[in-house]
Amino acid sequence: MMNKQVAQHTVLGVEGEAAAISHLRSNGYTIRNTRWHCGHLELDIVAEKEGMLVVFEVKTRSTSEYGDPADAVSDRKIRRIVNATDGYLRYYKLDLPVRFDIISIIKQPDGRFDIEHIEDAFVSPIF
Repeated sequence: MMNKQVAQHTVLGVEGEAAAISHLRSNGYTIRNTRWHCGHLELDIVAEKEGMLVVFEVKTRSTSEYGDPADAVSDRKIRRIVNATDGYLRYYKLDLPVRFDIISIIKQPDGRFDIEHIEDAFVSPIF
């Protein structure tokens, strides 16, 4: 039973990221990378728009019963995203301004995705 639950969670996450990418492309973002890894750290989506690097944390849920998916982005998670972003900038030797956004997604029973794009969701003390 546990494997089935993990698989369903993974599938939901992949579907959510695909919906987020579609949303971002339709809003003029150029997707640079998805699921980019720096050691044990990961960036869900890295995009560019108007000369700015935008790092997206995507949170997908099947219900809002337990609150907004964006609320799951903890201070610890923010530190991990910031550290991974530092690695990303160094790896690609980029000197761009950086913005951190959250994409909060709830998959409706009919299969639609309700997407909320939260710009400047948090600010890093590094960038």
